Amino acid sequence: MEIKEKKVKSVITKSNLPDADFVLNPYTGCQHACLYCYADFMKRFTGHNGEEWGSFVDVKINAPETITSKSIKEGSVILIGSVTDPYQPLEAKYKITRGCLEKLLEFQPRLEILTKSPLVLRDLDLLKQFKNLRVGISVGIFNEGLSRKLEPYASSPKRRLEALKKLHEEGVETYLFISPMFPEITDFRELLELSRDYADEVLFENLNIRANNRKRIFDFLRENKPELIPLYEQIQKKDNSYWDNLETEISGYCKKSKIPYKIYFHHGTEKNGK
Repeated sequence: MEIKEKKVKSVITKSNLPDADFVLNPYTGCQHACLYCYADFMKRFTGHNGEEWGSFVDVKINAPETITSKSIKEGSVILIGSVTDPYQPLEAKYKITRGCLEKLLEFQPRLEILTKSPLVLRDLDLLKQFKNLRVGISVGIFNEGLSRKLEPYASSPKRRLEALKKLHEEGVETYLFISPMFPEITDFRELLELSRDYADEVLFENLNIRANNRKRIFDFLRENKPELIPLYEQIQKKDNSYWDNLETEISGYCKKSKIPYKIYFHHGTEKNGK
C-alpha cells in the first residue's frame, strides 16, 4: 500500500449525483479494495494510471483548511464519500474526515456521509451537533464469505449493521445503502429485515459493470458463481429486463412492509417510494 500526503486547493467539488449538490472526498483511493468499485476511474485523473485499485491512497492532508464559507452554497447537500470511504482504516490515524466535520459544523450545511466502516461511530459527538445530517451504511451482500472476497479490507457486513443500529439509537438519521446489488447473490429481503428497525430509509443501487471493473467481477464469478456468468453477460449488454423485474419486486416488498425507499437502477434517475 502506497500512502502519500498531498495538499489540495479545495476538497468540496460539484456533484453529478442525483441527490447531492456537492461532494467531499477526504482521500483519493481507498484501502477497502472492493473488486466491483467503479471509482477506480479516478486513477487517470489523479496520477495513478496503471496502479491497482486498492494499492494506493492519497491523504488530502490540508482538506479541513480548504473549507470556507465560499465553499458552501446555502441549502445545498454535501455528500462525504462519493468515490472513497471517508472512514477507511487510515482515517483512524489521520482524522481528515473528522477535521472536515469540525470545520463544517460552523456552517451547518445539509450533510450526508456514506461509509462501510463502524469507525464513523468515533465521531458521534460531532454528528449529533449537525442540524441536518444523515449517515448511510453501505452493504451489498450479507454473506460473510462472499463479502470477504469482494471487499477484502472492508468491515464485515454484520459490523456495519451494528454501526447502523448504534447510529439510530444515538438519534442520528440513517439510511441503508444496499449497493451494489449483485444479481442472484444479493438478498435484499434479508438485508431489509435485518435493518428495518434502524434505517430511516433504504436506497438500492444496481451493480455497475464497466470496462475498469469487468475483469475483476467476472473473475469472481468464475471462481464462486460460474452458473451466473451468462446472466451477467446479458446484463452487461445493456439488457435491463433483470433490473426492471427486480425493481418491481423491491417496490412491492417495500410498499407492503411500509419501508421508505429509493431505487437507483438507471444512473441519473431514481424511483421513490414510501
